[in-house]
Amino acid sequence: MEENIAILIADLSGYTALTETHGAASAADLIDKYTEIVNRCLAAGCHLHSRTGDEVVIISGSVDHLIATAIMLLQNTSVENNFLQVHGGLHYGKILKRNENYFGTTINLASRIASKANPGTFWCSMDYINALENKSGFTFHPRGKHSFKNLSEENEIFELVISDPKSFHIDPVCRMLINEKENAIPHPEEQNIFFCSQHCFDIYTKNKAQLNEQ
Repeated sequence: MEENIAILIADLSGYTALTETHGAASAADLIDKYTEIVNRCLAAGCHLHSRTGDEVVIISGSVDHLIATAIMLLQNTSVENNFLQVHGGLHYGKILKRNENYFGTTINLASRIASKANPGTFWCSMDYINALENKSGFTFHPRGKHSFKNLSEENEIFELVISDPKSFHIDPVCRMLINEKENAIPHPEEQNIFFCSQHCFDIYTKNKAQLNEQ
């Protein structure tokens, strides 16, 4: 039997770059930290249904509680030093549950929305906004109508706006967040460019030298 469920699908921006730069062990450590943060951010009634690689699927019967989870997830990941930006999609609709698995267009659309979201943002459907009990408690920025693969109709998408977002720098090589500049490596010539490690600085310098030679 199908039932209306709120779904959040989120993953990490730059996970491939981090893995390539720092290796599998560092990537695995980061996923462990990510899972810990996700579990810490779950509001009442929200459940971490699955994790595949850097993608998590969180479900809830309450759209308000799930969006609170999304906000906490954005806030908590953005203050982690040497972490990655999260991005994702929120949708609400009918889902079939069978043998602890979920099926239906709602999941597919949530995944498509997540793939469109910019680093550090959560995008959501109009269906999700309409299902909110406390619409005035949240701010959304319209992102226009989007066509999604294997879905016949365009869907209007909105970005969840977080008040007072924390400022940070991003390592241009591995995409890690630099929240502690005093512990990072600054570029000696280019302002506002910081690296998480000497390794990333060396890669950046080497790549730039190769480009200048071309």
